[in-house]
Amino acid sequence: MRIFVLTGAGVSAESGLGTFRDKAGTGIWARFDPMKLATPEAFAADPDTVQAFYNARRRNLVEAEPNAAHAALARLEREFAAHGGRLVLVTQNIDDLHERAGSSDVIHMHGELLKSRCTRCGTVAPERGDLGPHSVCLACGEIGTLRPHVVWFGEMPLEMERIEDELLRADLFVAIGTSGSVYPAAGYVSLARDAGIATCEINLEPSDNAFLFDERRYGPASEAVPAFVDEILRRA
Repeated sequence: MRIFVLTGAGVSAESGLGTFRDKAGTGIWARFDPMKLATPEAFAADPDTVQAFYNARRRNLVEAEPNAAHAALARLEREFAAHGGRLVLVTQNIDDLHERAGSSDVIHMHGELLKSRCTRCGTVAPERGDLGPHSVCLACGEIGTLRPHVVWFGEMPLEMERIEDELLRADLFVAIGTSGSVYPAAGYVSLARDAGIATCEINLEPSDNAFLFDERRYGPASEAVPAFVDEILRRA
């Protein structure tokens, strides 16, 4: 059996990392204008402001810890494989909490905050400190060319062909902590349904496309995800 799991900001919320959108209007993009902070045009016009925003988020991430939902998915990957199954874990999140919890193969479709990318040579490298106009690319030696290795509005998500190939080979598609409003990820449930793949949503509250899922489970990720994993492993 192959399980394809898509995670969103809701899986990391209990680790102290804010969601981008929620129905209460308290997400990050309700407080900050994404067009001024998360587009290539914003970075070109005011790189210092964009870097400051991501520097603050990077510091927050370095101090955060994985929660029980991250740990449960790492356990599912490990123990499901022992029963001959396979977990494919795709995340919209730019944090590294899945990896820190023990997940070994995570596909980051929106990039990774703890990495930088050089706009001159394209080199991607680990980065845990602040970025700014004096940051140097160690690959090409250029100064001031480093940006966060994250996908901004107007940019193409990463590894799209691999993600869709893995999804269409799955027996079960599970969306965890997603808003159901950000495409292309929000369209994966329809893609799964059209292919005859069973679907399940695990969320704090119904997503925008909750009606498309065969099964729906609601509650804090730190409770709902471990319960789901326990059920899957009992069946295995």
